[in-house]
Amino acid sequence: MAETQTKFPEVQGGGSLIVAWQVKGKRVLVVGGGEVAAGRILNCLNADALVTVVGPASGLNPEVAHRVAQKQVAHIDRKFEPSDLDGADMVLVAVDDPQASTAIWKLCKERRIPANIADVPPECDFYFGSVHRDGPLQIMVSTNGKGPRLASTIRKFIARQLPGDAGRAIETVGQLRVKLRQLAPRSEDGPRRMAWMTQVSDAYTFDEMCGLTEEDMHNLLRYYPSGRVPSLDVLKAMRGNADVVRLDVFDGSFGFSVGA
Repeated sequence: MAETQTKFPEVQGGGSLIVAWQVKGKRVLVVGGGEVAAGRILNCLNADALVTVVGPASGLNPEVAHRVAQKQVAHIDRKFEPSDLDGADMVLVAVDDPQASTAIWKLCKERRIPANIADVPPECDFYFGSVHRDGPLQIMVSTNGKGPRLASTIRKFIARQLPGDAGRAIETVGQLRVKLRQLAPRSEDGPRRMAWMTQVSDAYTFDEMCGLTEEDMHNLLRYYPSGRVPSLDVLKAMRGNADVVRLDVFDGSFGFSVGA
């Protein structure tokens, strides 16, 4: 029997598993209050985490002090103590004390708490990449701890290539997905929903997605039962309760309707 010549991706070892870590409502402990800590804190707050900062008030930089003053984070005004790890779901260490950092990392390992020790890749369970954010759109570039400055340069290059309205377009797609799930809520509808949403995403440009109104999405969902996706011109023609028979919306199934 002839050997099947099937091509599969080559394994490239040495990488990281890049995932979107959901930390909403999770307790994140940040040890330190300098510039690096400020960046870590902002990342966690953007992800709706519950952040506690440990470190003397005299060592907080202006941004971290602002977060504390605005009660965006809890603050423990002293140096780290092992009991600070109680209840923590994640620990981020950003202090200029290698011995203290390693000691905290070892405590985290003993308790199986995922930790990141700034600027010490071997003592990190995960890395922070350089992130571009536009509403729901997040793009992370990671160099696996080898070149953070280069990661920032690459991230900026990628961001310049993106349409300026990419975030808004994604918001529209998200709204449409929610409405579609309400229309076809059964788990067995999943594959069909995904296939139809793929057609929708491929049918319109970013600009066109951003221009879709609530009425447009309502009319677009009329096409779901037939598995079709109309052109933007057809959707525009349907605005204001256009004659759907004339526009051939339902492909013979004119009795279908979508609730408001």
